Amino acid sequence: MVTIVYPGTFDPITNGHRDLVERACKLFDRVVVGVAASPKKRPLFTLDERVDLTREVLSGLSNVEVCGFSNLLVDFVQDQQATAILRGLRAVSDFEYEFQLANMNRALVDGMESLFLTPAEHYSFISSTLVREVSLLGGNVSKFVHPVVAAALREKGRHYSERIESDGPADHQ
Repeated sequence: MVTIVYPGTFDPITNGHRDLVERACKLFDRVVVGVAASPKKRPLFTLDERVDLTREVLSGLSNVEVCGFSNLLVDFVQDQQATAILRGLRAVSDFEYEFQLANMNRALVDGMESLFLTPAEHYSFISSTLVREVSLLGGNVSKFVHPVVAAALREKGRHYSERIESDGPADHQ
């Protein structure tokens, strides 16, 4: 059985992520979607929320497993008995960063391979960061995420707006 790990913060999972997973499902026997804790990124959603949303969005795919992890990626990949790491490349700018990561992972674990897929053209501009920002500012992100994710973002947006309003106007002295 050939297993690949598709890691990410998935804050939140987007239609672009789902597209990549669907395509990977056709290429590999088992696709493990590893939801990284990523505390340095200060995610909008907790790890448990991101795992739950990712599971729900990918629930129709029979050869997909979703797991949260907070350890080193190469250790997680080995724990999953995977043969490689899957990453998405949206633009040339992604390549430099992903190239560095792939080389670091290979330096940490000899033979650790990274494979790259490009998104469908209509998903090439979508990122979790953009989706979060648009949603928190009241924009409609339903074209970019699963309905359950859009609902979760709206709920987070309400809390965000309430927090901003409760802080009151800035104190200018």
